[in-house]
Amino acid sequence: MPLEWINFQDAVRYYHTGRVAYSLGSRLYRLRGGISARTGRQSTIDVDAIIATLGTNTTLLRGYVPPLSNRTLFRRDDQICMYCGHRFVTADLSRDHITPLSQGGKDIWRNVVTACKRCNNHKAGRTPEQANMELLAIPFRPTHAEYIFLKGKRVLSDQMEFLRAHFPRSSPLRNR
Repeated sequence: MPLEWINFQDAVRYYHTGRVAYSLGSRLYRLRGGISARTGRQSTIDVDAIIATLGTNTTLLRGYVPPLSNRTLFRRDDQICMYCGHRFVTADLSRDHITPLSQGGKDIWRNVVTACKRCNNHKAGRTPEQANMELLAIPFRPTHAEYIFLKGKRVLSDQMEFLRAHFPRSSPLRNR
């Protein structure tokens, strides 16, 4: 199960301490260490795109809810305003609460969508129905694997293949 993005330094630590159960995907780095006085050979550690570590992780218990941030929300909605349907740069987007906080709505994945600032200002403190605006997609809470994808900056093809295998069949993120 995908758990988290880690930097190459942490990956090397996992390899060095023997905590890597197996690795997949392409080799990203070959790091060279010192030369052994006994053998005269230089140490190397190859770091692959995907590593499985030994141990357990309690964050995947049932009921895990990924933290909500604008960055991951905007990526979930593919930088598209869920009211006008246009794609925007991050600076022109905002988080819209479908049921406004002022009307008892919550700041949770299933109650927020990406909206351009113009549409969000037009909707104001109303629901889409009250503002006579149509919502273009139903918001969803990403699974852990989907959240890992949304947090990634540059996802390599073999990493994406691994993550996609853990997405629900109905995931709108599957075709990205």
